[in-house]
Amino acid sequence: MRILRAEEEEALSEALRILSEGGIVGFPTETFYGLAADPFNALAIQRLYALKRRRRDKPVLLLLSDLEEVVRWVEEIPEVAQKLMERFWPGPLTLVFKARPEIPSWITAETGTVALRVSSHPLARELPRLFGNPITGTSANLSEEPPARTAEEVAHYFPEIDLILDGGPTPGGLPSTLVSVVGDKIQVLRPGVIPEEELEALE
Repeated sequence: MRILRAEEEEALSEALRILSEGGIVGFPTETFYGLAADPFNALAIQRLYALKRRRRDKPVLLLLSDLEEVVRWVEEIPEVAQKLMERFWPGPLTLVFKARPEIPSWITAETGTVALRVSSHPLARELPRLFGNPITGTSANLSEEPPARTAEEVAHYFPEIDLILDGGPTPGGLPSTLVSVVGDKIQVLRPGVIPEEELEALE
């Protein structure tokens, strides 16, 4: 495992190399540290689940560089989803959409849905932009354990990880708010940074 300061010249290029080879990279977001892998690489996703000791029926959220990318992944963008994206992205809001049928089952965990977010953390947006594809953004923790707030905590959880981009401590606190926009109305699946009343005000 290597830990590189996020501002080091080689940090991003090394992260992109590892992702393209099926590796896993720890990186900061606006809430906690996350684990990045190439979502189109089935073996990388398999390894990610194993590292986190995560149940296979729980999909992994994806980080996009821009909200224009959403159409590549989803069957439809309901009007309320469009409002939420325009109001809260980039930011700590994860939206669950009905996935396009061609999206691999290891991403959707065979739920037929896909969870997407555009992070407000510069590095968490730059990685997928430079990679040319979304990256996984699942929290850097073992299942049922608190998410990591520092690079050192990521290293403690995952000594076998390939690389950690150290961007200093993250704010911690609450995770991103997780909202389903599959139906006509929003459904809060996990409370988080953005209060439910702010979301409902847009319905």
